Amino acid sequence: MALVLSLLMALVLVSYGPGGSLGCDLSKNHVLVGRKNLRFLGQMGKLSPRFCLQERKDFAFPQEMVEGGQLQEAQAISVLHEMLQQSFNLFHTERSSDAWNTTLLEKLRTGLHQQLDHLDSCLVQVTGEKGSALGRMGPTVAVKRYFQGIRVYLQEKGYSNCAWEIVRMEIRRSLSSSVSLQERLRMMDGDLSSP
Repeated sequence: MALVLSLLMALVLVSYGPGGSLGCDLSKNHVLVGRKNLRFLGQMGKLSPRFCLQERKDFAFPQEMVEGGQLQEAQAISVLHEMLQQSFNLFHTERSSDAWNTTLLEKLRTGLHQQLDHLDSCLVQVTGEKGSALGRMGPTVAVKRYFQGIRVYLQEKGYSNCAWEIVRMEIRRSLSSSVSLQERLRMMDGDLSSP
C-alpha cells in the first residue's frame, strides 16, 4: 500500500511542471549562488577567530533535522527557505553594517535575496496551501529557534565585533548545511524528472 501511495505521489509530482519536473528546479546556478555566499562569509571576517574564543557559544544548530534524510521535499524546501530568510534578516539588521566590509556584506545580501526569490515560488509550487502549516512544524520551528538564539546572543553581547565574528562562523556552518540540502533537493527533483 505504501509503495502504491509513493508511486501515485511521484506521478502527481512529475506532472506538475514542464519537462516532467516539479516546476521548482533548483538549478545548478542556485547551488552556485549558495557556495558564493559561503565564500563571501569566509572573506568577511575582520577578526581572528582565535581572538574571540572566549565568546564561543553552542547555538544548538538542528543539524540532524536539517541534514537528516527523513525530510520530504516540501519540508526540505520549507527548512531551506527558513534558513535563508533568517540569515538574510540577520545580515540586514542595522548593526550588521558596522561589523563587516560593506561590499562583501552587500554581495552576501544580494546572493541570499536571489536564492529567496527563487525559493519563494518553489515553496508555493511544492507546498501549495500547506506552506504556512509547514512553517509551524518540527524542522522549520527548530530553525526559527536556532536563529532566535543567535539574535538573543548578539543582543546580550551588545553586538560586539567578537559576537558578530562568532555568529559569522556559525552562519557559515548553517549555510554550508543549506548548500548540502539544496544539492539533495536537486537530486530529488532530478530523480523525479528523469525517465
